Amino acid sequence: RGNSTWGLHPKKPYQMKLEDKQEFLDMPNDKKWLFLAEYSDKTLLRNSIVFEMGYLSSLDWTPQGEFAEVYLNGEYNGTYNITQKVEEKSNRVDIGNEGFLLEIDHPSRLDPDDVYFSTDEFSVIAIKGPDIDRENENDFAFQQDEQYIYISNFINQFEDVLFGSNFASPNAGYASYIDVDSFIDWFLINEIVKNVDARNFSSIYFNLIPGEKIKMGPLWDFDLSFGNTDYADSQYANGWWIRWNPWIERLLDDPAFVDQVQTRFAYYRDNEQFILDKIDAYAEKLQWAQQENEDRWQTLGQYVWPNPVVFDSYEEEVAHMKSWYQTRMNWLDNALNGL
Repeated sequence: RGNSTWGLHPKKPYQMKLEDKQEFLDMPNDKKWLFLAEYSDKTLLRNSIVFEMGYLSSLDWTPQGEFAEVYLNGEYNGTYNITQKVEEKSNRVDIGNEGFLLEIDHPSRLDPDDVYFSTDEFSVIAIKGPDIDRENENDFAFQQDEQYIYISNFINQFEDVLFGSNFASPNAGYASYIDVDSFIDWFLINEIVKNVDARNFSSIYFNLIPGEKIKMGPLWDFDLSFGNTDYADSQYANGWWIRWNPWIERLLDDPAFVDQVQTRFAYYRDNEQFILDKIDAYAEKLQWAQQENEDRWQTLGQYVWPNPVVFDSYEEEVAHMKSWYQTRMNWLDNALNGL
């Protein structure tokens, strides 16, 4: 599985599908499990730490994950982060029988059988669930499907209201379409870690149950967060990034939304030491497994796309991640007060 991670790196990510639902590594019963290689992230920690932020949030569901040393056909293949998959299930993204799981994605990442629609702001909003069949890539009969019509119309209506003149009205504006708390938590967590893809590129998940409001989440794909990229300004601990997501940028035009963001950030600021302690705890847990992984892949001291900095030891990689996070929180504390 994977996109850039599959083609660029020798340590491959995988999906495992069991014949029957089973508990796996003390995680709830299910069939599908993802093996994240974390090859670009030499700490191996970024996804897990953001999941910890998700557990602190009001988001309905954040994946669980466990580290394990993995053998393929009897050969050691490294330390992996084995996680639940983002999919519609009662013990994962629970949207019932009528709900929709959606992802803002990039055209280059689409598969031929993917079903998607466009809005004025995003060229691809993929319907990840429920399944809406499409016989072949030249057959657009699926566009007459009632579910397809409903969800594409609803999201486009939301955008029209969001960018309309009365967008801040409590009754007729954006608040009648979205779960504001989930948007704020999703925004803040992604902005804190400056997730490069979450501005407008991919893995931007949200969901909707008809008759309810749009909820952001779940969180996903953070190996290129905490400054771990050399091709974008998300590398730097200072400066905005997710703020320029089109929906978030517009929401921040509403002073009431800004007030809620500022209040909520104080909660994450209060939990800053908790996250730093989590980084230390995970690093200690991996003290031997990361060394086995390094013996297998030998990435420390070497440039791995898209690392902006290269350190010779695991301890230095972890220290850099912590320092970046602390600098980021200090910058955001001031910047949010200036909105």
